[in-house]
Amino acid sequence: MQKFIDLFCGIGGFRLALESCGLHCVFSSEIDNHAKAAYQANFGELPSGDITQIAAQNIPKHDILCAGFPCQSFSISGKRGGISDNRGRLFYEIVRIAKFHKPSVLLLENVKNILTIDNGLVAQEITASLNEIGYNVEKYVLNASFFGVPQARERVYFVALKKEISVKYTPPQATMQNIFLEDILEEVDENFILQRDDIKISEQPVKNKLKPIRIGTVNKGGQGERIYSPKGHAITQSAYGGGVGARTGLYKTAQGVRRLTINECKAVMGFPQSHKVSEGIQGYQQLGNAVIPQMIRLVYESIQM
Repeated sequence: MQKFIDLFCGIGGFRLALESCGLHCVFSSEIDNHAKAAYQANFGELPSGDITQIAAQNIPKHDILCAGFPCQSFSISGKRGGISDNRGRLFYEIVRIAKFHKPSVLLLENVKNILTIDNGLVAQEITASLNEIGYNVEKYVLNASFFGVPQARERVYFVALKKEISVKYTPPQATMQNIFLEDILEEVDENFILQRDDIKISEQPVKNKLKPIRIGTVNKGGQGERIYSPKGHAITQSAYGGGVGARTGLYKTAQGVRRLTINECKAVMGFPQSHKVSEGIQGYQQLGNAVIPQMIRLVYESIQM
């Protein structure tokens, strides 16, 4: 049985994906206490803490290193400090551990913006650093909307393959499944419905599309103030952001205009309803920071080992 480690593990999206493929997790690490508690509730294991304080020799041997390394320093909604930002520099912890253990595969996920920040220098540095310690690097941007997930979530997947072994990677092919936000909506109580005088909704008929369909606004229509049709997909779920639709976006449902519930966020992130997250805003943040298990599984299954 192949073994993997789960760095910056959050609520366990990588683990869900790879365990479903028959792999065994031998180590996990996360610094956020709320996420650690959620991870423990789901997997019966409390992740180790700050990875910068853990010696490589104290991490078990493994075949695959997984990491959705912190993206705030690369994301459009963050400050975009790049790899010089302390959070961006956590990438070098991956390099440190991979250099010591030499796993066959590194499977990394991050925001699309990481490819263009600093005129592409961050992506070049990631590739060069991994190449220097013995890995060929493939990177592809995939949109979850085209793989049976009702959320427009573009992410770049880095697949680093050890040079001296015979491993190939081709990106998964889009499935274009007809699943839409309306397929996963649940009934909510009236306290969840937005009651405002400045809601503006287009009356034009809408057809199903594999993308968010904007049909209205609240206030001035800024970030978190745009309204979408459930006949399309959810916007990218976020850990942060402002406006009345912060983190999930606003949607015109049969009950009225509202944000998504935690259960609906789990559905648009591809997590089972039984998966535990923290209460309130912490739960939304955890899901917004997570990887989509289904996408990780598809990327892993595309590695020809």
